[in-house]
Amino acid sequence: MYESRAAALAVSLLLAGAAAPVFAQAASSSRPPSPAAVLGGPVAEVVEEAWDGPPVVGDYLTLAPALAPLPPGNRTHDVRIDVVARELEIAPGVRYKAWTFGGTVPGPVLHVREGDRVRFTMKNRSAELVAIDEPAPDSSPFLRQVVEKSLQKGAPVAVPMPHGMDFHAGMVAPNDKWRPIQPGETIRFEWAANYPGVYLYHCSQAPVLQHVAMGQYGVVVVSPREGYPSDAEVDHEFVILQSEFYLVENEEGGWVLDFAAAMAKRPSQVTFNGHTRAMIDAPLEASPGERVRLYVHNVGPNDTSSFHVIGTILDRVYYEGNPLNELRGMQTVLLGASNGAVVEFVVPEEGDYPFVDHEFADATRGAIGRIKVGRPRVGPDQEAH
Repeated sequence: MYESRAAALAVSLLLAGAAAPVFAQAASSSRPPSPAAVLGGPVAEVVEEAWDGPPVVGDYLTLAPALAPLPPGNRTHDVRIDVVARELEIAPGVRYKAWTFGGTVPGPVLHVREGDRVRFTMKNRSAELVAIDEPAPDSSPFLRQVVEKSLQKGAPVAVPMPHGMDFHAGMVAPNDKWRPIQPGETIRFEWAANYPGVYLYHCSQAPVLQHVAMGQYGVVVVSPREGYPSDAEVDHEFVILQSEFYLVENEEGGWVLDFAAAMAKRPSQVTFNGHTRAMIDAPLEASPGERVRLYVHNVGPNDTSSFHVIGTILDRVYYEGNPLNELRGMQTVLLGASNGAVVEFVVPEEGDYPFVDHEFADATRGAIGRIKVGRPRVGPDQEAH
């Protein structure tokens, strides 16, 4: 059984490759891991457990666009993200039975620091009806934010099948840590964050295209050990994930995956943070003259993103989120499937600043959001002018 799963994973990885963008980089990201880097880890453990608690556990897990603040120094993170199936809305009138990590598409944003370790637990609960609508007061910030802010209006469903987890931020043997598990099984493994960046995680079960198109993905933000050079200047931080959906309406009026469309790269919707209205109905907010930082990731699973903010210049871009890959004065950042970047800019004056995939077919399909820039915030000893 183990060998067959490993073989399936090898095929998954071959089918999950993404084209690298043609992109002039100002600096190389080829530095070796630091002397404190951790390569590999203990053998993964697959068990059966009676866990029926919250599907997401961890203090630094949030719902995009939120990013959990990190205290100084390094730590070990105990993280649980379970597989659950949920019927979700990803556009007005478009609902489908999503395969998810934690109950939303995309899954939770995990924030760690370069040099941190992650002790990860995942139970395959795809055969269960898992409710996430009444999180405990001490639950993960992610679950509370889902209840307060998600537009996806989720409802539990059961769709039992094997699933696995692949963290792009980890340096481990994929046939061990990323192996798929059956419904009811739990996998535990460890990995270390050796490089800073904005990294994808996704299901490792073949065909990976199907599982990602069904909603099984999210990001890990690995902040640099010494921070970014511009940290002191940043007023706001947000996380933006672009992803494609390949859905078709069936005879019953529901929506289901159109795998032929996915193979042909013909998306039905392209979204920021999992809904065509997510960044329109709940825009990002800033004040005139403030510096905004976006942790942007193009999930794909198939197409590129030409990320552009209308009305300003991306004056600092850390390609893949690595501070060694610093670019200046960009109008658009080209991201292949599973590429990320940290982009920064100043919003110069009051107004609405849309951000789009400048490949306008994708913007027309839903890849559009906005930053609402209002009057400057007024301190207790100041008057607005």
